Amino acid sequence: MPETIETQLLVLGGGPGGYAAAFLAADHGFRVTLVEARERPGGTCLYVGCIPSKALLHAAKLITDVRDAERIGISYGAPKIDIDAVRGHWQKVVDTLTKNLTGLAKGRKVDFVHGLGKFVNDHTVEVEGGKRYHFEKCIIATGSVPAKPPAFDLPTPRIMDSTGALKLEDVPARLLVVGGGYIGLEMGYVYAALGSKVTVVEMTDGLLPGADRDLVKPLEERLRKLFAEILLSTKVAKVAEIPGGIRATFETPDGKQVEKDFERVLVAVGRRPNSRDIGLDKAGVLVDERGFVKVDAQRKTNMPHIFAIGDIAGEPMLAHKATYEGKIVVEVLAGEPSVYDARAVPAVVFTDPELAWCGLTEGEAKKTNRPVKVLTFPWAYSGRAMTLDRTEGRTKIIVDPETERVLGVGIVGAGAGEMLGEAMIAIEMSATARDIAMTMHAHPTLLETLGEAAEGMYGLSPHQQPKRDKAKA
Repeated sequence: MPETIETQLLVLGGGPGGYAAAFLAADHGFRVTLVEARERPGGTCLYVGCIPSKALLHAAKLITDVRDAERIGISYGAPKIDIDAVRGHWQKVVDTLTKNLTGLAKGRKVDFVHGLGKFVNDHTVEVEGGKRYHFEKCIIATGSVPAKPPAFDLPTPRIMDSTGALKLEDVPARLLVVGGGYIGLEMGYVYAALGSKVTVVEMTDGLLPGADRDLVKPLEERLRKLFAEILLSTKVAKVAEIPGGIRATFETPDGKQVEKDFERVLVAVGRRPNSRDIGLDKAGVLVDERGFVKVDAQRKTNMPHIFAIGDIAGEPMLAHKATYEGKIVVEVLAGEPSVYDARAVPAVVFTDPELAWCGLTEGEAKKTNRPVKVLTFPWAYSGRAMTLDRTEGRTKIIVDPETERVLGVGIVGAGAGEMLGEAMIAIEMSATARDIAMTMHAHPTLLETLGEAAEGMYGLSPHQQPKRDKAKA
Protein backbone atom coordinates (compact mmCIF):
# COMPACT_ATOMS: atom_id res chain seq x y z
CA MET A 1 0.00 0.00 0.00
CA PRO A 2 1.27 3.49 -0.83
CA GLU A 3 2.16 5.77 2.05
CA THR A 4 -0.84 7.85 3.22
CA ILE A 5 -0.36 11.48 4.22
CA GLU A 6 -2.93 13.47 6.16
CA THR A 7 -3.94 16.91 4.90
CA GLN A 8 -6.65 19.35 5.89
CA LEU A 9 -7.53 20.55 2.39
CA LEU A 10 -6.62 18.85 -0.88
CA VAL A 11 -7.00 20.81 -4.11
CA LEU A 12 -7.06 18.56 -7.17
CA GLY A 13 -5.90 20.63 -10.13
CA GLY A 14 -3.51 23.58 -10.20
CA GLY A 15 -5.12 25.90 -12.75
CA PRO A 16 -6.33 29.47 -12.08
CA GLY A 17 -9.16 28.14 -9.93
CA GLY A 18 -7.13 25.52 -8.10
CA TYR A 19 -4.03 27.49 -7.26
CA ALA A 20 -6.05 30.59 -6.31
CA ALA A 21 -8.11 28.47 -3.90
CA ALA A 22 -5.03 26.74 -2.51
CA PHE A 23 -3.18 30.00 -1.92
CA LEU A 24 -6.14 31.75 -0.29
CA ALA A 25 -6.84 28.72 1.91
CA ALA A 26 -3.22 28.73 3.06
CA ASP A 27 -3.57 32.44 3.86
CA HIS A 28 -6.53 31.48 6.06
CA GLY A 29 -4.39 29.01 7.98
CA PHE A 30 -5.41 25.75 6.30
CA ARG A 31 -2.88 22.96 5.72
CA VAL A 32 -3.12 22.66 1.95
CA THR A 33 -1.99 20.05 -0.55
CA LEU A 34 -2.16 21.05 -4.21
CA VAL A 35 -2.05 18.14 -6.67
CA GLU A 36 -1.32 19.01 -10.29
CA ALA A 37 -0.50 16.80 -13.28
CA ARG A 38 1.92 19.39 -14.69
CA GLU A 39 5.34 20.11 -13.23
CA ARG A 40 4.25 23.51 -11.89
CA PRO A 41 0.98 25.28 -11.07
CA GLY A 42 -0.80 27.09 -13.88
CA GLY A 43 -3.19 24.66 -15.52
CA THR A 44 -4.53 24.73 -19.06
CA CYS A 45 -4.97 28.51 -19.09
CA LEU A 46 -1.33 29.24 -18.37
CA TYR A 47 0.31 26.33 -20.17
CA VAL A 48 -1.76 25.81 -23.32
CA GLY A 49 -4.61 28.31 -23.22
CA CYS A 50 -5.13 31.95 -22.27
CA ILE A 51 -1.53 33.05 -21.86
CA PRO A 52 0.26 31.47 -24.85
CA SER A 53 -2.62 32.27 -27.18
CA LYS A 54 -2.62 35.93 -26.12
CA ALA A 55 1.13 36.13 -26.68
CA LEU A 56 0.60 34.81 -30.21
CA LEU A 57 -2.33 37.17 -30.73
CA HIS A 58 -0.08 40.08 -29.76
CA ALA A 59 2.43 39.00 -32.40
CA ALA A 60 -0.36 38.67 -34.96
CA LYS A 61 -1.72 42.13 -34.15
CA LEU A 62 1.72 43.67 -34.63
CA ILE A 63 1.78 42.19 -38.12
CA THR A 64 -1.69 43.42 -39.04
CA ASP A 65 -1.08 46.83 -37.45
CA VAL A 66 1.96 47.27 -39.68
CA ARG A 67 -0.14 46.45 -42.73
CA ASP A 68 -2.91 48.81 -41.63
CA ALA A 69 -0.41 51.62 -41.09
CA GLU A 70 -0.29 52.17 -44.85
CA ARG A 71 -3.75 53.78 -44.57
CA ILE A 72 -2.30 56.61 -42.51
CA GLY A 73 0.79 57.10 -44.63
CA ILE A 74 3.33 54.80 -42.98
CA SER A 75 4.82 51.89 -44.93
CA TYR A 76 7.17 49.11 -43.88
CA GLY A 77 8.75 46.26 -45.73
CA ALA A 78 7.35 42.74 -45.60
CA PRO A 79 7.76 41.27 -42.09
CA LYS A 80 10.48 38.69 -41.47
CA ILE A 81 8.98 36.07 -39.17
CA ASP A 82 11.19 33.81 -37.06
CA ILE A 83 8.63 31.19 -36.10
CA ASP A 84 10.93 29.66 -33.47
CA ALA A 85 11.36 33.06 -31.81
CA VAL A 86 7.61 33.69 -31.90
CA ARG A 87 7.03 30.36 -30.20
CA GLY A 88 9.89 31.02 -27.80
CA HIS A 89 8.28 34.27 -26.67
CA TRP A 90 5.15 32.62 -25.29
CA GLN A 91 7.17 29.75 -23.85
CA LYS A 92 9.31 32.24 -21.96
CA VAL A 93 6.20 33.98 -20.63
CA VAL A 94 4.75 30.65 -19.48
CA ASP A 95 8.03 29.63 -17.87
CA THR A 96 8.27 32.90 -15.94
CA LEU A 97 4.69 32.79 -14.69
CA THR A 98 4.81 29.13 -13.63
CA LYS A 99 8.07 29.73 -11.75
CA ASN A 100 6.43 32.68 -10.00
CA LEU A 101 3.50 30.49 -8.97
CA THR A 102 5.85 27.83 -7.67
CA GLY A 103 7.53 30.45 -5.52
CA LEU A 104 4.19 31.72 -4.24
CA ALA A 105 3.20 28.16 -3.29
CA LYS A 106 6.43 27.65 -1.36
CA GLY A 107 6.08 31.01 0.35
CA ARG A 108 2.62 30.04 1.57
CA LYS A 109 3.82 26.55 2.58
CA VAL A 110 1.39 24.87 0.21
CA ASP A 111 2.47 21.27 -0.33
CA PHE A 112 2.68 21.09 -4.13
CA VAL A 113 2.51 17.55 -5.48
CA HIS A 114 3.34 16.88 -9.12
CA GLY A 115 1.34 13.99 -10.54
CA LEU A 116 -2.04 12.80 -11.78
CA GLY A 117 -4.41 12.47 -8.84
CA LYS A 118 -7.38 10.12 -8.66
CA PHE A 119 -9.92 9.42 -5.96
CA VAL A 120 -9.76 6.00 -4.34
CA ASN A 121 -12.61 6.82 -1.94
CA ASP A 122 -14.48 9.89 -0.71
CA HIS A 123 -11.63 11.00 1.56
CA THR A 124 -8.52 9.84 -0.29
CA VAL A 125 -6.68 10.79 -3.47
CA GLU A 126 -3.82 8.73 -4.85
CA VAL A 127 -1.16 10.40 -6.96
CA GLU A 128 -0.08 8.19 -9.83
CA GLY A 129 3.19 6.47 -9.00
CA GLY A 130 3.30 8.18 -5.61
CA LYS A 131 1.53 8.58 -2.32
CA ARG A 132 -2.02 8.71 -1.06
CA TYR A 133 -3.47 11.80 0.59
CA HIS A 134 -6.26 11.53 3.13
CA PHE A 135 -8.15 14.83 3.29
CA GLU A 136 -10.81 16.46 5.44
CA LYS A 137 -12.00 18.71 2.61
CA CYS A 138 -11.37 18.65 -1.12
CA ILE A 139 -11.75 21.07 -4.03
CA ILE A 140 -11.93 19.54 -7.51
CA ALA A 141 -10.47 21.90 -10.10
CA THR A 142 -9.35 19.63 -12.92
CA GLY A 143 -10.52 21.92 -15.72
CA SER A 144 -11.38 20.83 -19.24
CA VAL A 145 -9.83 19.39 -22.39
CA PRO A 146 -10.47 20.10 -26.10
CA ALA A 147 -13.45 18.22 -27.54
CA LYS A 148 -12.66 16.19 -30.65
CA PRO A 149 -15.53 14.59 -32.58
CA PRO A 150 -14.84 11.02 -33.77
CA ALA A 151 -14.86 12.13 -37.42
CA PHE A 152 -11.58 13.98 -36.83
CA ASP A 153 -9.88 11.21 -34.89
CA LEU A 154 -7.26 10.37 -37.50
CA PRO A 155 -3.74 9.22 -36.53
CA THR A 156 -2.03 12.25 -38.02
CA PRO A 157 -0.44 15.41 -36.60
CA ARG A 158 -2.04 17.36 -39.43
CA ILE A 159 -5.30 17.44 -37.44
CA MET A 160 -4.73 19.67 -34.42
CA ASP A 161 -6.65 20.80 -31.39
CA SER A 162 -5.99 24.19 -29.77
CA THR A 163 -3.02 22.77 -27.84
CA GLY A 164 -1.40 21.49 -31.01
CA ALA A 165 -2.04 24.74 -32.83
CA LEU A 166 -0.07 26.68 -30.20
CA LYS A 167 3.06 24.66 -30.97
CA LEU A 168 3.45 26.52 -34.29
CA GLU A 169 5.32 23.61 -35.83
CA ASP A 170 4.92 25.36 -39.17
CA VAL A 171 2.76 27.92 -40.93
CA PRO A 172 0.63 25.88 -43.34
CA ALA A 173 -0.16 27.40 -46.71
CA ARG A 174 -3.82 26.40 -46.25
CA LEU A 175 -5.43 25.89 -42.84
CA LEU A 176 -8.97 24.70 -42.14
CA VAL A 177 -10.48 25.86 -38.85
CA VAL A 178 -13.51 23.83 -37.79
CA GLY A 179 -15.62 25.96 -35.45
CA GLY A 180 -16.42 29.66 -35.49
CA GLY A 181 -16.23 30.17 -31.73
CA TYR A 182 -13.65 32.22 -29.89
CA ILE A 183 -10.87 29.59 -29.98
CA GLY A 184 -11.25 29.01 -33.71
CA LEU A 185 -11.35 32.71 -34.54
CA GLU A 186 -8.43 33.63 -32.28
CA MET A 187 -6.14 30.91 -33.63
CA GLY A 188 -7.39 31.47 -37.18
CA TYR A 189 -6.45 35.14 -36.81
CA VAL A 190 -2.95 34.18 -35.62
CA TYR A 191 -2.28 31.82 -38.52
CA ALA A 192 -3.76 34.21 -41.08
CA ALA A 193 -1.51 37.01 -39.85
CA LEU A 194 1.48 34.68 -40.08
CA GLY A 195 0.67 33.91 -43.70
CA SER A 196 -1.78 30.99 -43.86
CA LYS A 197 -4.83 31.07 -46.10
CA VAL A 198 -7.44 30.30 -43.47
CA THR A 199 -10.87 28.80 -44.08
CA VAL A 200 -13.30 28.83 -41.14
CA VAL A 201 -16.25 26.46 -41.19
CA GLU A 202 -19.15 27.00 -38.77
CA MET A 203 -22.22 24.76 -38.72
CA THR A 204 -24.56 27.48 -37.39
CA ASP A 205 -25.61 30.52 -39.39
CA GLY A 206 -23.26 32.91 -37.59
CA LEU A 207 -19.88 33.26 -35.91
CA LEU A 208 -19.72 33.39 -32.11
CA PRO A 209 -23.28 32.12 -31.56
CA GLY A 210 -23.47 33.45 -27.98
CA ALA A 211 -22.79 37.07 -28.91
CA ASP A 212 -25.18 39.69 -30.29
CA ARG A 213 -25.25 39.84 -34.10
CA ASP A 214 -24.69 43.60 -34.35
CA LEU A 215 -21.48 43.20 -32.35
CA VAL A 216 -20.28 40.22 -34.37
CA LYS A 217 -20.82 42.02 -37.69
CA PRO A 218 -17.81 44.43 -37.55
CA LEU A 219 -15.54 41.56 -36.48
CA GLU A 220 -16.81 39.28 -39.22
CA GLU A 221 -16.37 41.97 -41.85
CA ARG A 222 -12.73 42.46 -40.85
CA LEU A 223 -12.03 38.72 -40.62
CA ARG A 224 -13.50 38.12 -44.08
CA LYS A 225 -10.76 40.41 -45.44
CA LEU A 226 -8.09 38.55 -43.47
CA PHE A 227 -9.32 34.97 -43.99
CA ALA A 228 -9.56 33.16 -47.30
CA GLU A 229 -13.12 32.01 -46.52
CA ILE A 230 -15.75 31.95 -43.80
CA LEU A 231 -18.33 29.24 -44.53
CA LEU A 232 -21.47 29.45 -42.39
CA SER A 233 -24.26 26.85 -42.09
CA THR A 234 -21.68 24.37 -43.34
CA LYS A 235 -20.66 20.99 -41.89
CA VAL A 236 -17.51 18.97 -42.31
CA ALA A 237 -18.96 15.63 -43.38
CA LYS A 238 -15.63 13.79 -43.34
CA VAL A 239 -11.87 14.22 -43.50
CA ALA A 240 -9.23 11.96 -45.00
CA GLU A 241 -5.46 12.12 -45.05
CA ILE A 242 -3.89 12.53 -48.48
CA PRO A 243 -0.25 12.93 -49.50
CA GLY A 244 0.86 16.26 -48.08
CA GLY A 245 -2.37 17.19 -46.39
CA ILE A 246 -6.00 16.60 -45.42
CA ARG A 247 -8.98 16.43 -47.77
CA ALA A 248 -12.16 17.76 -46.18
CA THR A 249 -15.64 17.12 -47.50
CA PHE A 250 -18.05 19.96 -46.74
CA GLU A 251 -21.82 19.73 -46.66
CA THR A 252 -23.07 23.10 -47.91
CA PRO A 253 -26.33 24.80 -46.85
CA ASP A 254 -28.05 23.52 -50.00
CA GLY A 255 -27.08 19.91 -49.23
CA LYS A 256 -24.25 19.60 -51.75
CA GLN A 257 -20.88 18.09 -50.91
CA VAL A 258 -17.67 19.92 -51.81
CA GLU A 259 -14.10 18.70 -51.34
CA LYS A 260 -11.17 20.97 -50.48
CA ASP A 261 -7.57 20.23 -49.56
CA PHE A 262 -5.57 21.71 -46.67
CA GLU A 263 -2.12 21.24 -45.15
CA ARG A 264 -3.54 21.24 -41.62
CA VAL A 265 -6.88 21.23 -39.80
CA LEU A 266 -7.60 22.89 -36.46
CA VAL A 267 -10.58 21.39 -34.65
CA ALA A 268 -12.03 24.06 -32.35
CA VAL A 269 -15.55 22.87 -31.59
CA GLY A 270 -15.40 23.44 -27.86
CA ARG A 271 -14.15 21.77 -24.70
CA ARG A 272 -15.41 19.08 -22.36
CA PRO A 273 -15.00 18.87 -18.58
CA ASN A 274 -12.02 16.84 -17.42
CA SER A 275 -14.14 14.60 -15.22
CA ARG A 276 -13.25 11.24 -16.73
CA ASP A 277 -10.65 8.96 -15.20
CA ILE A 278 -10.24 10.86 -11.91
CA GLY A 279 -12.28 8.40 -9.87
CA LEU A 280 -15.33 10.55 -9.20
CA ASP A 281 -17.45 7.41 -8.93
CA LYS A 282 -15.24 6.12 -6.13
CA ALA A 283 -15.65 9.41 -4.32
CA GLY A 284 -19.42 9.23 -4.79
CA VAL A 285 -19.48 12.57 -6.65
CA LEU A 286 -22.32 12.98 -9.15
CA VAL A 287 -21.96 14.42 -12.64
CA ASP A 288 -24.60 15.45 -15.18
CA GLU A 289 -25.14 14.02 -18.66
CA ARG A 290 -22.40 16.27 -20.10
CA GLY A 291 -19.83 15.30 -17.50
CA PHE A 292 -20.02 18.47 -15.37
CA VAL A 293 -19.87 17.94 -11.62
CA LYS A 294 -23.15 18.93 -9.99
CA VAL A 295 -22.68 21.75 -7.48
CA ASP A 296 -24.84 24.10 -5.42
CA ALA A 297 -24.48 27.85 -4.91
CA GLN A 298 -21.52 27.30 -2.56
CA ARG A 299 -19.94 24.93 -5.11
CA LYS A 300 -20.55 21.92 -2.86
CA THR A 301 -21.07 18.61 -4.59
CA ASN A 302 -23.50 15.98 -3.34
CA MET A 303 -20.69 15.02 -0.96
CA PRO A 304 -20.75 18.01 1.43
CA HIS A 305 -16.99 17.92 2.13
CA ILE A 306 -16.08 17.94 -1.58
CA PHE A 307 -16.39 21.06 -3.75
CA ALA A 308 -15.91 21.66 -7.47
CA ILE A 309 -14.91 24.84 -9.27
CA GLY A 310 -13.99 26.05 -12.74
CA ASP A 311 -14.62 24.30 -16.03
CA ILE A 312 -15.54 21.00 -14.38
CA ALA A 313 -18.34 22.74 -12.45
CA GLY A 314 -20.17 24.10 -15.49
CA GLU A 315 -20.15 26.82 -18.08
CA PRO A 316 -18.94 29.37 -18.87
CA MET A 317 -15.51 27.75 -19.09
CA LEU A 318 -13.44 30.80 -18.27
CA ALA A 319 -10.36 31.20 -16.07
CA HIS A 320 -11.67 34.22 -14.15
CA LYS A 321 -14.87 32.39 -13.31
CA ALA A 322 -12.77 29.54 -11.85
CA THR A 323 -10.73 31.96 -9.75
CA TYR A 324 -13.88 33.63 -8.47
CA GLU A 325 -15.41 30.27 -7.51
CA GLY A 326 -12.21 29.23 -5.75
CA LYS A 327 -12.40 32.28 -3.53
CA ILE A 328 -16.05 31.57 -2.73
CA VAL A 329 -15.26 28.00 -1.65
CA VAL A 330 -12.43 29.08 0.65
CA GLU A 331 -14.69 31.63 2.30
CA VAL A 332 -17.26 28.88 2.84
CA LEU A 333 -14.59 26.65 4.37
CA ALA A 334 -13.59 29.54 6.62
CA GLY A 335 -17.16 29.77 7.92
CA GLU A 336 -18.38 32.72 5.86
CA PRO A 337 -21.94 32.68 4.40
CA SER A 338 -20.61 33.03 0.85
CA VAL A 339 -22.40 31.89 -2.31
CA TYR A 340 -21.75 32.24 -6.03
CA ASP A 341 -24.05 35.15 -6.86
CA ALA A 342 -22.20 36.95 -9.65
CA ARG A 343 -24.62 38.99 -11.73
CA ALA A 344 -22.32 38.88 -14.74
CA VAL A 345 -19.32 37.01 -16.09
CA PRO A 346 -17.10 38.95 -18.51
CA ALA A 347 -16.29 37.32 -21.85
CA VAL A 348 -13.67 38.53 -24.30
CA VAL A 349 -12.77 37.31 -27.78
CA PHE A 350 -9.19 38.49 -28.32
CA THR A 351 -9.32 38.89 -32.08
CA ASP A 352 -8.81 42.23 -33.77
CA PRO A 353 -11.19 43.92 -33.24
CA GLU A 354 -11.89 42.41 -29.85
CA LEU A 355 -15.43 41.51 -28.91
CA ALA A 356 -16.41 41.69 -25.25
CA TRP A 357 -19.61 41.47 -23.28
CA CYS A 358 -20.98 40.91 -19.79
CA GLY A 359 -24.40 40.47 -18.26
CA LEU A 360 -27.60 40.19 -20.29
CA THR A 361 -27.26 40.25 -24.08
CA GLU A 362 -29.86 41.63 -26.43
CA GLY A 363 -30.24 38.15 -27.92
CA GLU A 364 -30.96 36.61 -24.52
CA ALA A 365 -33.54 39.30 -23.79
CA LYS A 366 -35.35 38.54 -27.04
CA LYS A 367 -35.38 34.79 -26.38
CA THR A 368 -36.98 35.30 -22.97
CA ASN A 369 -39.29 38.13 -24.13
CA ARG A 370 -37.76 40.41 -21.52
CA PRO A 371 -38.40 44.10 -22.25
CA VAL A 372 -35.18 46.08 -22.41
CA LYS A 373 -33.92 49.38 -23.78
CA VAL A 374 -30.83 49.12 -25.99
CA LEU A 375 -28.45 52.07 -26.00
CA THR A 376 -25.73 52.17 -28.64
CA PHE A 377 -22.86 54.40 -29.63
CA PRO A 378 -21.09 53.78 -32.95
CA TRP A 379 -17.35 54.39 -32.81
CA ALA A 380 -17.63 56.30 -36.07
CA TYR A 381 -18.58 59.23 -33.81
CA SER A 382 -15.59 58.72 -31.47
CA GLY A 383 -12.67 61.10 -31.90
CA ARG A 384 -10.31 58.61 -30.29
CA ALA A 385 -11.43 55.82 -32.63
CA MET A 386 -10.83 58.13 -35.58
CA THR A 387 -7.29 58.92 -34.45
CA LEU A 388 -6.64 55.16 -34.26
CA ASP A 389 -8.25 54.63 -37.69
CA ARG A 390 -10.50 52.04 -36.03
CA THR A 391 -14.03 53.37 -36.36
CA GLU A 392 -15.69 49.99 -36.98
CA GLY A 393 -16.38 49.56 -33.26
CA ARG A 394 -19.66 49.78 -31.38
CA THR A 395 -20.65 50.07 -27.71
CA LYS A 396 -24.07 49.05 -26.43
CA ILE A 397 -25.77 49.00 -23.06
CA ILE A 398 -28.79 46.85 -22.16
CA VAL A 399 -31.01 48.69 -19.68
CA ASP A 400 -34.15 47.80 -17.74
CA PRO A 401 -36.75 50.26 -19.14
CA GLU A 402 -38.49 50.75 -15.79
CA THR A 403 -35.63 51.01 -13.31
CA GLU A 404 -33.00 52.14 -15.85
CA ARG A 405 -30.63 49.65 -14.23
CA VAL A 406 -27.75 48.43 -16.38
CA LEU A 407 -28.31 44.73 -17.17
CA GLY A 408 -25.58 44.11 -19.72
CA VAL A 409 -22.89 45.70 -21.85
CA GLY A 410 -21.41 44.62 -25.18
CA ILE A 411 -18.48 46.17 -27.01
CA VAL A 412 -16.74 45.41 -30.29
CA GLY A 413 -13.62 47.33 -31.20
CA ALA A 414 -9.91 47.75 -30.60
CA GLY A 415 -9.14 46.94 -26.96
CA ALA A 416 -12.76 46.19 -26.09
CA GLY A 417 -11.78 43.72 -23.37
CA GLU A 418 -10.00 46.40 -21.37
CA MET A 419 -13.23 48.42 -21.26
CA LEU A 420 -15.35 45.84 -19.44
CA GLY A 421 -14.18 46.77 -15.94
CA GLU A 422 -16.48 49.77 -15.61
CA ALA A 423 -19.35 47.76 -17.12
CA MET A 424 -18.89 44.91 -14.63
CA ILE A 425 -18.88 47.28 -11.66
CA ALA A 426 -22.00 48.99 -13.00
CA ILE A 427 -23.86 45.68 -13.23
CA GLU A 428 -22.68 44.36 -9.86
CA MET A 429 -23.47 47.65 -8.11
CA SER A 430 -26.94 47.95 -9.73
CA ALA A 431 -25.91 51.20 -11.38
CA THR A 432 -28.34 52.95 -13.70
CA ALA A 433 -27.68 54.36 -17.13
CA ARG A 434 -27.78 57.82 -15.53
CA ASP A 435 -25.01 56.80 -13.12
CA ILE A 436 -22.77 56.05 -16.09
CA ALA A 437 -23.94 59.08 -18.03
CA MET A 438 -23.15 61.41 -15.13
CA THR A 439 -19.71 59.87 -14.54
CA MET A 440 -16.98 61.97 -16.12
CA HIS A 441 -14.97 60.04 -18.72
CA ALA A 442 -11.55 61.19 -19.89
CA HIS A 443 -11.34 62.66 -23.38
CA PRO A 444 -10.32 61.46 -25.86
CA THR A 445 -10.64 57.79 -24.90
CA LEU A 446 -12.52 54.79 -26.19
CA LEU A 447 -14.15 54.40 -22.78
CA GLU A 448 -16.02 57.62 -23.52
CA THR A 449 -18.18 55.54 -25.84
CA LEU A 450 -19.69 53.80 -22.80
CA GLY A 451 -20.56 57.15 -21.28
CA GLU A 452 -22.05 58.46 -24.53
CA ALA A 453 -24.11 55.30 -25.03
CA ALA A 454 -25.62 55.90 -21.57
CA GLU A 455 -26.10 59.61 -22.31
CA GLY A 456 -28.15 58.64 -25.33
CA MET A 457 -30.94 57.46 -23.04
CA TYR A 458 -31.49 61.03 -21.88
CA GLY A 459 -30.63 62.93 -25.06
CA LEU A 460 -27.37 64.11 -23.50
CA SER A 461 -24.88 62.72 -26.05
CA PRO A 462 -23.26 65.64 -27.90
CA HIS A 463 -22.14 63.43 -30.78
CA GLN A 464 -25.46 61.75 -31.65
CA GLN A 465 -28.76 63.19 -32.80
CA PRO A 466 -31.32 62.70 -30.00
CA LYS A 467 -34.04 60.20 -30.81
CA ARG A 468 -37.35 61.98 -30.98
CA ASP A 469 -40.47 60.57 -29.38
CA LYS A 470 -42.72 59.81 -32.38
CA ALA A 471 -45.80 60.45 -30.29
CA LYS A 472 -44.65 64.04 -29.66
CA ALA A 473 -43.35 64.69 -33.18
